[in-house]
Amino acid sequence: MKKKILVTGGAGYIGSHVVRQLGEAGYDVVVYDNCSTGSPTSVTHGKLIIGDLVDTDHLYQIFAQHEFSAVFHFAASLIVPESVAHPLDYYANNTRNTLNLLRCCSVMGVNKFIFSSTAAVYGEVEEKPVSESNPTHPINPYGRSKLMSEWLIQDYAATSSMHYVILRYFNVAGSQPGGLLGQMSPNATHLIRAACDAALKRKPEVRIFGTDFPTPDGTAIRDYIHVEDLATAHLDALDYLEKRGESQIFNCGYGQGYSVRQVIERVKAISGVDFPVIAAPRRPGDPACVAACADKIRRVLGWQPKHNDLDEIIDTTITWEKQKINLARQRHLSLAMHN
Repeated sequence: MKKKILVTGGAGYIGSHVVRQLGEAGYDVVVYDNCSTGSPTSVTHGKLIIGDLVDTDHLYQIFAQHEFSAVFHFAASLIVPESVAHPLDYYANNTRNTLNLLRCCSVMGVNKFIFSSTAAVYGEVEEKPVSESNPTHPINPYGRSKLMSEWLIQDYAATSSMHYVILRYFNVAGSQPGGLLGQMSPNATHLIRAACDAALKRKPEVRIFGTDFPTPDGTAIRDYIHVEDLATAHLDALDYLEKRGESQIFNCGYGQGYSVRQVIERVKAISGVDFPVIAAPRRPGDPACVAACADKIRRVLGWQPKHNDLDEIIDTTITWEKQKINLARQRHLSLAMHN
């Protein structure tokens, strides 16, 4: 009998890649997503149930109808400047809804929990690259809402049979190399996606938010991880918990950083397009440099990334975005023919 997995936010960018890998690995997947930012077309395996984590009655019904062996929790809001402008929305959607989900796990006896967290819990860091033992001092509501969710998970696990893996993502980018999946959101704010949009003439320029950071070229430095490698880390985490591994927190990154200017130059080189770049003030809540020490996840889970290459991350993003443009054109032509 196939094990049944609940994936909240499984219609989103990262969640959909994990759902595909879970399906290919033989798991029976149920996706629970309100599709506010995700897309039903991104759910390639299992069953999609449209629902919101704030609707606890519906959530309990789903748990009662299915015997889940584990929960993957992706559903969240994740744009740092938006969290600064609307903090209460972030605490509601990220922290409160994690509590709602944990209550369901408690009542229904689900004792394996894999949580999508973020490097934003660290804030400004002295240690570079940053390890899991680094103090957590988030500098924006997004990071604080995620850290509070981590605390909820840890505190509940300390008094129950639940075991968890918390995965702290660094900057996720790229698309499934076969062209099946990628980021569907029309207004993605991450640098690589924004630069690719400019290269494809969907945006007039790319803005660099801050040129006076204490870094070699004055722009912020980030550790970019390919979404396929990140998805594999989730399956490695599930395998670890199924083998009765103890609860753990892991960084998910490659341990190397690239500046904003470096990324933009690589996008220009790979796309062959020289788009305008505009310097803009720093955004509230943005740290100068964030790169992962990922030794622990390699050692404990045996995680072996296969796409640790900035050019591959950019190339798969451009390929996916071109495919989206072609699909949109085909739909437009099809509608025109039927009208």
